This record gives sequence, C-alpha cells and structure tokens, in this order.
Amino acid sequence: MDMLTDPAFWIAVGQIIMIDILLGGDNAVVIALACRKLPPAQRTKGIIWGTAGAIILRVVLIFFALTLLAIPFLKLVGAILLVWIGVKLLAPDEDGHGDISASDKLWAAVKTIIVADLVMSVDNVIAIAGAAQGAGEHQMVLVIFGLLVSIPIIVWGSQLVIKLMDRFPLIITAGGMLLGWIAGTMAVTDPAIVGYMPLASELVEGKLPEVVGAVKYSAGVAGALLVLAIGVLVKRRRAGAAA
Repeated sequence: MDMLTDPAFWIAVGQIIMIDILLGGDNAVVIALACRKLPPAQRTKGIIWGTAGAIILRVVLIFFALTLLAIPFLKLVGAILLVWIGVKLLAPDEDGHGDISASDKLWAAVKTIIVADLVMSVDNVIAIAGAAQGAGEHQMVLVIFGLLVSIPIIVWGSQLVIKLMDRFPLIITAGGMLLGWIAGTMAVTDPAIVGYMPLASELVEGKLPEVVGAVKYSAGVAGALLVLAIGVLVKRRRAGAAA
C-alpha cells in the first residue's frame, strides 16, 4: 500500500478524475439518446448494462494502450493526439449526435451504447493512459480507479458537470491545458528520445534512463501553453469567419 503515500499516485488520480469529468459528457449524451425509446421500466437496465459493457471494453483498450506506449515513437504520436484533443475541448466543432439511433428493444440499445462508446472513447483512453504513465508500477490500479470513477460521472453526473462548465468556462480551459501538460510530459519520456533528453539520468541495469523532473515539468508547461495558444487561435479564426 506504499502507493497511497506516493504523491505521484495522487496527482495522477486527480488528473484521471478531471479527464473523466471533461471527456465523459458526450458518452452520457450517447447513453441518453440510445435509451430514449425504451420503456421506462427498461431504461435503467439499458443504461447500466450499456455502461458496464462500454467500461469493460475500455479496460481492454487502455491495457493495450499502456503496453503500446512502451514502443518507440508511440508516445510522441499519443502526445500529438492529446494536443489535438485538448484543442478540440477549447474550440469544439459544432456537431451533434444525430447519427445515434434509438431502439425500443433493450439489447439493441445496449449494443448501440457499447459500439458508440467504443468509437468515441479514443480520446478518453489515450488521456487516461497518459495520466497513468506518471504512476510507475501502479498504472493498472490507476486505470481501473479512473474507470470506476467514470461510471457515476457518465451515468449520473454529466448533466451537472456540463452546466458547471457552461457557467464556469475556466474549467474547460484548465482541462484543455491539463491534456497539453500530459502530452508534454509523455513526449519527453518516449523510449526513442529519452536517452537524448538533457539532464537524463544514466542508464542503470539495462533500463531506460529517466528524464529529470525539471525537464518533464518544463515540457508539461510547454504542452499546456501550446494547447491554450492553438485553442485561442482557432476560436478567433472561427469567430472572424462567422462575422
């Protein structure tokens, strides 16, 4: 239980909760749309079974994501995707969920939820895997914790969270910058480049050298500022085009 006294563990826990809150809203909308034609008696069952199936699939996806991030250059790709996700959070596209079909059959609705969540969960999977990277050997514990936290957020709390984000836009800005922070710290720990980073520690017992905290934090700040700058630029361009 030494992880409970590890500050890195609790920092990663906070990051995962923030990610689940910010990226779980769309999943809640999908669940609502897929179950809207179910009889009231079956609606709760559809939500529970659909969410459970989606969560199980997400555990599998994140397990593979954590494994794949050990391959050279894939952390760099993941970092680029996280920057893109952060920018989309700050300057979202005006698209809806009109392609989500509803059904009056329980298992048809459950299947719709699982398939739609699988397609939409790429951002959540990458972000949680990136946040878990900072916890060392406790990665899977963090992943499971993050997914457990996401269940009540997606099923019950998303509408409240959406209202809070509408009222306090700073929450969205902070979330986008958090994804940029994770992207920056992920990029400089890619196995392909970590040995070339300044201030990297020496190779010990055949393991990859570790990037010193100052470098990781600087990269995290740079990633956060990059997402903020691109997001503001995109929003200004869209506003100018609309005007």
